[in-house]
Amino acid sequence: MKVSYHGHSVVKVEANGKTILFDPFISGNGNTDLNADEVKADVILLTHGHNDHVGDTFDIAARNDSQIVAPYELATYLGNKELNAHPMHIGGGHEFDFGHVKFTQAFHGSAYTEEDGTIVYTGMPTGILLTIDGKTIYHAGDTGLFSDMKLIGERNDIDLAFLPIGDNFTMGPEDALVAAEWIKAKQVVPIHYNTFDLINQDGKGFANKVKPGKGVVMEPGDTLEL
Repeated sequence: MKVSYHGHSVVKVEANGKTILFDPFISGNGNTDLNADEVKADVILLTHGHNDHVGDTFDIAARNDSQIVAPYELATYLGNKELNAHPMHIGGGHEFDFGHVKFTQAFHGSAYTEEDGTIVYTGMPTGILLTIDGKTIYHAGDTGLFSDMKLIGERNDIDLAFLPIGDNFTMGPEDALVAAEWIKAKQVVPIHYNTFDLINQDGKGFANKVKPGKGVVMEPGDTLEL
């Protein structure tokens, strides 16, 4: 299985003949190596409805006939745009042909801002547990630290976790280190930082302090094998 990072919160998983994208914010993201017009995806997993996470979902999904998996309200909004969206919600899991997806809590907001400035409520923010090809990946989405992360770590054998460290809108590095300790992932990658000045952080400094497990800094385009 190949897992790659593409700046901000964009993660790509290639396994079982499928390409799966988390939160494909590409256009307008100065910290990515991807070209939105060239991206291919069989599946798009969305943690919440903010524009810097929904990103290029509309164009990518329409061009590739991608299966979108998203929280109910966001999935309904996308489905009304004639996209193929499967609705889920916090605590729920579902077995797809590419793997198993379970939505977890996240403490944040979730609304999509349309071009005319209209704000559309898109339900609760979430994290996502993806189990595929015998491995479990946890994408925490945008969230602050919360104590039920201990349960996520106790109830799941997490091979790889993506945790936000940008501060201001999400956990900062100190809280993310606590989160890493609680979820007990074998490897932890910092995300949602250095995209904008307001969330600039030292990813390597964070990774060096991760315990247990191993902190791994991934630059946009970097890949690891699970």
